[in-house]
Amino acid sequence: MTKHEIREEVFKIIFGLDFHEGEDIRTLVEKYMEQSCDIPVTYKEQDTIINKATEIGSMEAELDAEIDAKAKGWKTRYMGRAELNILRLAVYEINHDGTVPVKVAINEAVELAKLYCNDDAPSFINGLLAHFVRKDVPAEQETAQPEA
Repeated sequence: MTKHEIREEVFKIIFGLDFHEGEDIRTLVEKYMEQSCDIPVTYKEQDTIINKATEIGSMEAELDAEIDAKAKGWKTRYMGRAELNILRLAVYEINHDGTVPVKVAINEAVELAKLYCNDDAPSFINGLLAHFVRKDVPAEQETAQPEA
């Protein structure tokens, strides 16, 4: 299983968690791995998927607050479920994981958006995640003007 496939399985799990609010996250993740994962996985890969999905699920409110702080004109409660969960995964990898290079996290988020979202989502996700790279400049001070 590739890192991309692992990330895609994590996305599917955290997307599904939105439909099971109030239930035990780890139990739901383990149930998904038993019943729905279509790709053969090793124990190590399964452990990686379960741990990452569980961590993201337990940090949902914190991740949403981080996204809301950078998403000028958008709030997480109005975003599509697929887009939001792709953003949660990417923000987790950028700000909390420490093992994924920022550019990889952004690129993978854009690729997931191409697979699971509408045509506008990849550029929306790429633009929003760019705000997490430029931490030294507040989002309201950034401009969309190309440099001369």
